[in-house]
Amino acid sequence: MIDEQTDKPKPRSSFWRELPILLGVAILVAVLVRAFVVQTFYIPSGSMEHTLDLNDRVLVNKLVYDFRSPERGEIIVFRAPVEWSGREDEDFIKRIIGVAGDRVVCCDEQQRLMVNGHSLDEPYIFSQDGVRDPVADEKFDITVPAGRLWVMGDHRSASGDSLEHWQRSQNIDLATIPEKSVVGRAFTIFWPFNRATLLSVPDPFSGVPDPKS
Repeated sequence: MIDEQTDKPKPRSSFWRELPILLGVAILVAVLVRAFVVQTFYIPSGSMEHTLDLNDRVLVNKLVYDFRSPERGEIIVFRAPVEWSGREDEDFIKRIIGVAGDRVVCCDEQQRLMVNGHSLDEPYIFSQDGVRDPVADEKFDITVPAGRLWVMGDHRSASGDSLEHWQRSQNIDLATIPEKSVVGRAFTIFWPFNRATLLSVPDPFSGVPDPKS
């Protein structure tokens, strides 16, 4: 037996009563997603050119590192040390070159970085008018401490990164960032539309061996 009352349309007034609830739920979901899952960031400098250009917008996965550690080659957003930025709570974006235990050396005979003895081709390094940035402007040989990351910008000559702070301090703790400062992984450019692309890990990083214990 069918209840004929269920076939009657709801009064329009009920929609307007429910609308504030629906809007409230939508706002709450958006806030939770931004706080815990995905956040948008814009690029304020040229330190990652031309992988990321000035004013590009990227999406950052804030949840991924709750399940695993950051990996070489990934582009991350992190809370910059005060010694790097001069103030608290400033976000930087760089590429991970070395993780805990890695030995990062400049350079081999072809002027490439070496990570755990593996020479690293870096096709993403800034180039303009046929002139490519050097991978580093001076030689170095460091080992990344436990719980920390060695990060560098793709536009090496315009990046305040681990190398710059190593050159200034010769202190490996000041030159690296703690893993716990990482906000998340930048995984795609979504604006402007003509630059939209995934930010995947470049193939050369797949050949880097684990650090020697």
